[in-house]
Amino acid sequence: MITATEARSGKSHRDENFPVASRLVHPRHRGPILAFYRFVRAADDIADHPTLAPEDKLRMLDALEAALTGRGAPDREAEPLKAALAERNLSPRHALDLLDAFRLDATKLRYADWSELMHYCSLSAMPVGRFVLDVHGEAQQTTWPASDPICAALQVINHLQDCADDYRNLDRVYLPLHLMEHHGAHVEDLAGEAATPGLKEVIAELADRSLELLGDGSALPDLIADTRLALEISAIHRLAVALAGGLRHRDPLSETVHHSKARFGLIALAAAAGTLMRRPFRRRLDAGLAAGTRGR
Repeated sequence: MITATEARSGKSHRDENFPVASRLVHPRHRGPILAFYRFVRAADDIADHPTLAPEDKLRMLDALEAALTGRGAPDREAEPLKAALAERNLSPRHALDLLDAFRLDATKLRYADWSELMHYCSLSAMPVGRFVLDVHGEAQQTTWPASDPICAALQVINHLQDCADDYRNLDRVYLPLHLMEHHGAHVEDLAGEAATPGLKEVIAELADRSLELLGDGSALPDLIADTRLALEISAIHRLAVALAGGLRHRDPLSETVHHSKARFGLIALAAAAGTLMRRPFRRRLDAGLAAGTRGR
């Protein structure tokens, strides 16, 4: 059986649909976030490997978990994150949740309904945002509830962008079967050169649901104490809104959905500028709340 390193696809954080530890994030936090990303990338590459059998994927994911938690032999893909967690006194819980998501990817090819898809996102996406917040020392009770829907939306948007490749390469379909049936679409439609009318309706409805999730989390940048992280998240949020809006009308099977670099930069800059302009008001609000607490 090959190793986790040998299963790597070569994809890096620069190839993702959304920024990962961009230069907006303070350098002291980028190391742990990138260590987390590389561990997750290695596990994701195992789950998506085209020739590994499901049982081999599960064994390799179990070995990564054992290496990360110290219950098994060291693995070069786990050691940097293990060291980063120890240095920051952080739990491996978020990485372990992601390993459970990849175990699902290794064994589960269809999702019955929106609830099943959101359960998957609770393992595959929400832990990523929570880890980034924890690295920055943000208040979990304040920020996690707003972060979770944004992360779920990002995951669904990725599924929509990649729906054809996921089906053609892995026979994996994240689009809920209940919605496919409701709109008269079929799994086999994902093999076409262009989306059928029914499949377009499924994609549009999921894009709308993603926009609702993004609305639920829209307050997150203003809840975050670290200004640089707030700017990063505001840029990601605005990019996601633009992508989801585009997916309501565009066909990911036959059209380019990704932003151009110029468009990407303009959207991110506008979002970060808006958040930065609100920061003085946030500090005054925090000061007022702190004074009120002292008064009690």
